[in-house]
Amino acid sequence: MREDGNGGGRRVEGGASASGADQEYLSLERELTVLLRRARASQGEMAREVHPDLESAAYGLLVRLDECGRQRATELAAYIGVGKATMSRQLRALESLGLVAREPDPADGRAWLVHLTDEGRQRVGKVREARRGRYVSQLAHWDRREVAELARLLHQLNLGMEK
Repeated sequence: MREDGNGGGRRVEGGASASGADQEYLSLERELTVLLRRARASQGEMAREVHPDLESAAYGLLVRLDECGRQRATELAAYIGVGKATMSRQLRALESLGLVAREPDPADGRAWLVHLTDEGRQRVGKVREARRGRYVSQLAHWDRREVAELARLLHQLNLGMEK
């Protein structure tokens, strides 16, 4: 390693400087940290809007079921990135709140499919609609193409992080 020509940041192999050429990645890290912190706080608020006793982490499960319909617990666990025991605990809690129900999987009698109840679908839909309204309000000064581009880039980022 060596110093750059200005005596500033350290250079690493290949000439990338921790304070120079990697700046875009440091900026990305900073902005994602802020976004994720705000998203966690928002997720907690949305979870409580669905049901006062709903855990923050369970909100994502409800959204997934709302978007994809019936799924096995193992599919949900893989999507969310938790173990089977954690998923079982969260699903039991959601079931006790009347937000999800289970039914036998017709393709495999040993497995169960989880789905939103009518009550769960109504509550999640109401909260998601309110959230969309907040996005519309907060991004009213953005061009719709910018919003679409942000969504596309976030989708691309999420796909890349699945690998």
